[in-house]
Amino acid sequence: MKILLYSEGMKYISKSGLGRAIKHQMKALEMNGIEYTTDPKDDFDLMHINTFWPKSYFLAKKCRKIGKKVVYHAHSTEEDFRNSFLFSNLVSPLFKKWIMKCYNLGDYIITPTEYSKSIFEGYGIKKPISAISNGIELDFFKYNYEGGQKFRESFGFSKEDKIVIAVGLYIQRKGILDFVELAKRMPEYKFVWFGYTPLYQVPHKVRKAVRTKLDNLYFPGYVEPEIFRYAYSGADVFLFPTYEETEGIVLLEALSTKQNVIVRDIPIFKDLITDGVNSYKAKDNDEFERKIKGIIKGELPSLKEEGYKIVESKNLDIIGKKLCEIYEKVLGK
Repeated sequence: MKILLYSEGMKYISKSGLGRAIKHQMKALEMNGIEYTTDPKDDFDLMHINTFWPKSYFLAKKCRKIGKKVVYHAHSTEEDFRNSFLFSNLVSPLFKKWIMKCYNLGDYIITPTEYSKSIFEGYGIKKPISAISNGIELDFFKYNYEGGQKFRESFGFSKEDKIVIAVGLYIQRKGILDFVELAKRMPEYKFVWFGYTPLYQVPHKVRKAVRTKLDNLYFPGYVEPEIFRYAYSGADVFLFPTYEETEGIVLLEALSTKQNVIVRDIPIFKDLITDGVNSYKAKDNDEFERKIKGIIKGELPSLKEEGYKIVESKNLDIIGKKLCEIYEKVLGK
């Protein structure tokens, strides 16, 4: 069995969550000895496709025409397309129609969570759908005290500084406006947002937020995972103020490094996270502020070990086995 693992425009998506998910797939297949290629000109038995741009769409159509099986990985929804880039809300209904057109080319659909699966079923997609996590490399994203100190030193932070980090593109959906507001409210703490989006692609209020000048607010841009993983170990709180996700790989990374985690209380985390049991949830900035202070001051108990249990079953070797099961099912083996 040989898989065509196809993703269009890796040059442009490699630094995004989608890019990370694709790299996870490669690693997961390698860990399970599953042969794959990224070149559509190679011979292959099944196409596993991750992107929905025109080249991807027509390649999937071609595979169906010549009798090759197609597994479509549904990473995006209309809901998480909204409040992202310029004019995204205006064109989101068209975006929904397009991704449905693409996903319906699959003989089988994979999506990261039961939550996103329910969204696609609500769209009326009739193809079989399985929820398989994007996974996490537990041995890579693990707590590292020395690495955490290197992170602090590289930013000029002291051992006494209290640091709140977040990760994501510069888009409103990720909660970047709230992050800046919280930095204004708590000047005694350092707030660091990792990630990057060209500012010409986002609305004025997001550009204004990123350009905010505060002594405790930092936007270092994109950082390679080899360096960035130490930020999880060196910070005091990982804040995930996102309004919509299909999974959130950065959340899995934070949990894997046994970081204190606060997420927004939104439907995708309903079954994954129990507030005050395996991580913390907040509905608005007032609650985010109270819980950040509660964790840092030691007024709220650490839930790091319980949080880690969330990701123990999401290691990439396990994800690879689940992908293999889907491939074999689609191929009729």
